[in-house]
Amino acid sequence: MKGILKVFFLMASLSGYAQQEQPSDFCGTKNTSFIAGEVLTMKVFYNTLGLYVGAGEATFTTTLERFNGKPAYHCVGEGTNYPFFDNFFKVRDRYESYIDTNTMLPMKFIRDVYEGGYKIYNNVTFNQEAGTAVSNNGVFKTTKCIQDVVSSMYYARNIDYEKYKPGDKIPFDMFLGDEVFHLYLRYMGKEKVKTQYGKFNAIKIKPLLIKGTMFKGGEKMTIWVSDDPNHLLLRVESPVTVGNIKVDMFGYKNLRYPLTSLISVRGM
Repeated sequence: MKGILKVFFLMASLSGYAQQEQPSDFCGTKNTSFIAGEVLTMKVFYNTLGLYVGAGEATFTTTLERFNGKPAYHCVGEGTNYPFFDNFFKVRDRYESYIDTNTMLPMKFIRDVYEGGYKIYNNVTFNQEAGTAVSNNGVFKTTKCIQDVVSSMYYARNIDYEKYKPGDKIPFDMFLGDEVFHLYLRYMGKEKVKTQYGKFNAIKIKPLLIKGTMFKGGEKMTIWVSDDPNHLLLRVESPVTVGNIKVDMFGYKNLRYPLTSLISVRGM
């Protein structure tokens, strides 16, 4: 299915600007939610006629490396559709981010995607102090504490949601396709959620999406993360141009903390 990793990275098919707001919790937060060696597996389900069908999988891995002499988390997301769908729309997506371990801000972002014959390769190096991003296409001015589509996901896991009330917005800026987008996450509160893996106590959030090739604009997407110190991605639901997509966590390794938000495993 088209844009499997777009479901996770939230804004990978943006085509306009949101209202401008200044970054808040996306500046200065330390990593307390994950460790190097973490592996997360997700499965994508697509629904057009009232029945969800397995469409593909994505994996997220985190290793500790060095970039420009600094320790960095190398976070990689890879997505592919199942072989059956190759006959209709072959997808092979890979997104990478090198994230400064001290600031949780990206130093390099690589986007390498193949979707139905359409290829995109973009290699971006960030200079957070100078406020610039150097891509394949030139040098671009960025805003303070700029994020990329991978780093923003890991950064969001470190937000202290306890200090927000339902309805609050958490703004941040993202660089993608040689543009800066002014976005936000809306905190929706806490609730129990049943996934294909099991039942969890969860934190519910809605990201602002801009209408693009796949997603509808506005706050149409809903995300649930575990209500424990891991803030592990559990489920994503969103309408797309045709039908709906649901994404569930199906496996994990090397979490930083016990998954105490898990109430029960499915079938048990």
